[in-house]
Amino acid sequence: MTKNQKIALGCGGAGCLGLIVLAIAGAAVYFLVYRQPAVQRASRNYNLNINLNDNSANENENAPNVNASSNSSNSNSNSSSSTSVASMSDDDKHKLFYAASITGDTELINRVNVKLGIVNEDFTPGEQYQQFMANHYRWIIQSTAWIRSMDSPEKGRAYVNEHFPE
Repeated sequence: MTKNQKIALGCGGAGCLGLIVLAIAGAAVYFLVYRQPAVQRASRNYNLNINLNDNSANENENAPNVNASSNSSNSNSNSSSSTSVASMSDDDKHKLFYAASITGDTELINRVNVKLGIVNEDFTPGEQYQQFMANHYRWIIQSTAWIRSMDSPEKGRAYVNEHFPE
Protein backbone atom coordinates (compact mmCIF):
# COMPACT_ATOMS: atom_id res chain seq x y z
CA MET A 1 0.00 0.00 0.00
CA THR A 2 1.40 3.34 -1.02
CA LYS A 3 1.45 6.50 1.04
CA ASN A 4 -1.26 8.10 -1.13
CA GLN A 5 -3.53 5.08 -0.69
CA LYS A 6 -3.13 5.27 3.09
CA ILE A 7 -4.00 8.97 3.02
CA ALA A 8 -7.08 8.33 0.85
CA LEU A 9 -8.20 5.51 3.14
CA GLY A 10 -7.79 7.71 6.22
CA CYS A 11 -9.66 10.63 4.65
CA GLY A 12 -12.49 8.34 3.51
CA GLY A 13 -12.83 6.88 6.98
CA ALA A 14 -12.81 10.33 8.58
CA GLY A 15 -15.40 11.53 6.08
CA CYS A 16 -17.67 8.59 6.86
CA LEU A 17 -17.26 9.12 10.58
CA GLY A 18 -18.05 12.83 10.11
CA LEU A 19 -21.26 12.01 8.24
CA ILE A 20 -22.33 9.60 10.97
CA VAL A 21 -21.73 12.24 13.66
CA LEU A 22 -23.67 14.79 11.61
CA ALA A 23 -26.61 12.39 11.21
CA ILE A 24 -26.71 11.67 14.94
CA ALA A 25 -26.53 15.40 15.78
CA GLY A 26 -29.30 16.16 13.29
CA ALA A 27 -31.54 13.45 14.73
CA ALA A 28 -30.89 14.74 18.27
CA VAL A 29 -31.84 18.30 17.26
CA TYR A 30 -35.00 17.06 15.55
CA PHE A 31 -36.18 15.05 18.55
CA LEU A 32 -35.25 17.70 21.09
CA VAL A 33 -36.63 20.74 19.27
CA TYR A 34 -39.30 19.73 16.78
CA ARG A 35 -40.81 16.73 18.51
CA GLN A 36 -41.63 18.49 21.79
CA PRO A 37 -44.89 17.58 23.56
CA ALA A 38 -47.88 19.71 22.59
CA VAL A 39 -47.88 21.49 25.96
CA GLN A 40 -44.34 22.77 25.44
CA ARG A 41 -45.06 23.83 21.85
CA ALA A 42 -48.17 25.70 22.97
CA SER A 43 -46.12 27.87 25.31
CA ARG A 44 -44.09 29.36 22.45
CA ASN A 45 -44.76 32.99 21.67
CA TYR A 46 -46.35 33.76 18.33
CA ASN A 47 -47.07 37.09 16.77
CA LEU A 48 -50.46 37.21 15.06
CA ASN A 49 -51.68 40.25 13.20
CA ILE A 50 -55.25 40.30 11.96
CA ASN A 51 -56.76 43.19 10.06
CA LEU A 52 -60.49 43.28 10.61
CA ASN A 53 -61.38 46.60 9.06
CA ASP A 54 -65.02 46.05 8.21
CA ASN A 55 -66.52 49.52 8.68
CA SER A 56 -68.35 48.36 11.78
CA ALA A 57 -69.69 51.86 12.43
CA ASN A 58 -72.08 51.49 9.49
CA GLU A 59 -73.03 47.95 10.43
CA ASN A 60 -73.79 48.83 14.05
CA GLU A 61 -76.57 51.12 12.87
CA ASN A 62 -78.24 48.11 11.25
CA ALA A 63 -77.52 45.67 14.07
CA PRO A 64 -80.72 46.28 16.07
CA ASN A 65 -82.83 45.55 13.00
CA VAL A 66 -80.97 42.30 12.35
CA ASN A 67 -81.35 41.22 15.98
CA ALA A 68 -85.01 42.14 15.99
CA SER A 69 -85.75 40.01 12.92
CA SER A 70 -83.70 37.15 14.38
CA ASN A 71 -85.58 37.27 17.66
CA SER A 72 -88.97 37.38 15.97
CA SER A 73 -88.12 34.29 13.91
CA ASN A 74 -87.01 32.46 17.07
CA SER A 75 -90.16 33.42 18.98
CA ASN A 76 -91.96 30.38 17.59
CA SER A 77 -89.54 28.00 19.32
CA ASN A 78 -89.13 28.92 22.97
CA SER A 79 -89.57 32.57 23.76
CA SER A 80 -88.05 32.37 27.24
CA SER A 81 -84.78 30.90 25.95
CA SER A 82 -84.54 33.34 23.03
CA THR A 83 -84.97 36.27 25.41
CA SER A 84 -82.25 34.79 27.61
CA VAL A 85 -79.85 34.70 24.67
CA ALA A 86 -80.99 38.13 23.52
CA SER A 87 -80.29 39.57 26.96
CA MET A 88 -76.75 38.16 27.00
CA SER A 89 -73.89 40.60 26.45
CA ASP A 90 -71.69 40.17 23.39
CA ASP A 91 -68.85 39.12 25.69
CA ASP A 92 -71.02 36.36 27.20
CA LYS A 93 -72.06 35.16 23.74
CA HIS A 94 -68.44 34.89 22.62
CA LYS A 95 -67.49 33.10 25.85
CA LEU A 96 -70.32 30.62 25.33
CA PHE A 97 -69.34 30.08 21.69
CA TYR A 98 -65.68 29.54 22.60
CA ALA A 99 -66.45 27.25 25.53
CA ALA A 100 -68.72 25.09 23.36
CA SER A 101 -66.10 24.99 20.62
CA ILE A 102 -63.34 23.62 22.84
CA THR A 103 -65.50 20.72 24.01
CA GLY A 104 -65.30 19.07 20.59
CA ASP A 105 -68.92 17.91 21.04
CA THR A 106 -70.56 18.56 17.66
CA GLU A 107 -74.11 18.28 19.02
CA LEU A 108 -73.42 20.79 21.81
CA ILE A 109 -71.66 23.18 19.43
CA ASN A 110 -74.60 23.06 17.00
CA ARG A 111 -77.15 23.68 19.80
CA VAL A 112 -75.19 26.68 21.08
CA ASN A 113 -74.73 28.12 17.58
CA VAL A 114 -78.45 27.81 16.83
CA LYS A 115 -79.38 29.45 20.16
CA LEU A 116 -76.92 32.28 19.52
CA GLY A 117 -78.58 32.79 16.13
CA ILE A 118 -75.41 32.47 14.09
CA VAL A 119 -76.52 29.28 12.33
CA ASN A 120 -79.93 28.23 11.11
CA GLU A 121 -81.87 25.19 12.35
CA ASP A 122 -80.34 23.13 9.53
CA PHE A 123 -76.85 24.20 10.76
CA THR A 124 -76.09 26.38 7.75
CA PRO A 125 -74.56 29.81 8.44
CA GLY A 126 -77.20 32.38 9.31
CA GLU A 127 -77.37 36.08 8.51
CA GLN A 128 -75.29 37.03 11.56
CA TYR A 129 -72.60 34.38 11.10
CA GLN A 130 -69.98 36.47 9.25
CA GLN A 131 -70.34 39.48 11.53
CA PHE A 132 -70.22 37.29 14.65
CA MET A 133 -67.05 35.55 13.45
CA ALA A 134 -65.35 38.86 12.59
CA ASN A 135 -66.23 40.12 16.06
CA HIS A 136 -65.11 36.80 17.56
CA TYR A 137 -61.59 37.29 16.18
CA ARG A 138 -61.47 40.71 17.84
CA TRP A 139 -62.84 39.20 21.05
CA ILE A 140 -60.14 36.48 21.05
CA ILE A 141 -57.41 39.12 20.86
CA GLN A 142 -58.96 41.07 23.74
CA SER A 143 -59.81 38.05 25.93
CA THR A 144 -56.61 36.04 26.07
CA ALA A 145 -56.65 35.79 29.88
CA TRP A 146 -60.13 34.23 29.89
CA ILE A 147 -59.20 31.93 27.01
CA ARG A 148 -56.14 30.69 28.91
CA SER A 149 -58.43 29.82 31.84
CA MET A 150 -60.54 27.61 29.50
CA ASP A 151 -57.74 25.14 28.87
CA SER A 152 -59.62 21.86 28.66
CA PRO A 153 -62.77 20.41 27.11
CA GLU A 154 -64.05 19.67 30.63
CA LYS A 155 -63.82 23.33 31.64
CA GLY A 156 -65.55 24.33 28.41
CA ARG A 157 -68.40 21.88 29.05
CA ALA A 158 -68.76 23.08 32.66
CA TYR A 159 -68.97 26.70 31.45
CA VAL A 160 -71.61 25.85 28.85
CA ASN A 161 -73.65 23.85 31.37
CA GLU A 162 -73.56 26.77 33.79
CA HIS A 163 -74.28 29.57 31.32
CA PHE A 164 -76.28 28.02 28.47
CA PRO A 165 -79.94 29.10 28.50
CA GLU A 166 -81.85 25.92 27.67
